Amino acid sequence: MDLITVADVEAAAERIVDTAVRTPLLPCDWADPDRPLWNKPESLQPIGAFKVRGAANAIARIPEAERARGVVAYSSGNHAQAVAYVAKRFAIPAVIVVPENAPAVKVEATRAHGAEVVLVPINDREVVAERLVAERGATLIPPFDHPDVIAGQGTIGLEIAADLPDVELVLVPVSGGGLASGVATAIKARCPAARVIGVEPELAGDAAASLAAGRLVRWPAGDRERTSADGLRAQPSELTFAHLQKLLDGIVTVSEDEIREAVALLAHRAHLVAEPSGAVTTAAYLHRAADLPRGRTVAVVSGGNVDPADLAGMLAV
Repeated sequence: MDLITVADVEAAAERIVDTAVRTPLLPCDWADPDRPLWNKPESLQPIGAFKVRGAANAIARIPEAERARGVVAYSSGNHAQAVAYVAKRFAIPAVIVVPENAPAVKVEATRAHGAEVVLVPINDREVVAERLVAERGATLIPPFDHPDVIAGQGTIGLEIAADLPDVELVLVPVSGGGLASGVATAIKARCPAARVIGVEPELAGDAAASLAAGRLVRWPAGDRERTSADGLRAQPSELTFAHLQKLLDGIVTVSEDEIREAVALLAHRAHLVAEPSGAVTTAAYLHRAADLPRGRTVAVVSGGNVDPADLAGMLAV
């Protein structure tokens, strides 16, 4: 199976320069001095999450004649918003298939970008999306299982390497694996001494189970839906798992209480709004120090699209 290369990521960076924000590295003065920490706040993207990078690269790669027929995506929320936002910028139609239990804040934001939203049971997302592609002659933009999407997400790694060349550890959320695959590709090419560690919720730890078993281990959707980190409920594909196996230096899981604590800390100390999915890396930094290499650390805060009521509850603890 062919994996993406750093050249793919570099090409993606050129394509998305006018669509995605080049987010900064924010130093954390509250961190352990022996483990200096920087946040990479992808919550500052125009749609509030890193997904805009992969969507922008994938849509830019579609031939213009085909692009005019529109795009279809399936997503729990952030990829939905990303495809809708990028499609609006390209002035093409977009249809997004969203699970019925997706956060309302993400569904409403997707509609606000002009996309048609189709709500379905979570297990029907891909089937319905494929049907819509066939009916409308549109192009499918998967949330992670595509080289162009992976390469787009990898631009985060290029930016980390440019801003902190002596980085020693990069913590990155893992769900479908596109983000971790792309970031690890870039970091391993640009900062070969750095370690890249994935982070998952304990309640959706299928990638950790898969890496431990050396093969894909599938968890029922009902099990994965237990986590509050709704953006981390997907499972790796064959393509992303091949990247994770080759490039990740390890993976850790964090509890729901630890995730909530991290959301609150990011708000109070880093002045960042992070959704639970985006806070897992901070949770790992705080609670899995014994399982992580020491040294200059970057935590990818992958998104900040959280329901205001849920956020208020986490901040009140």
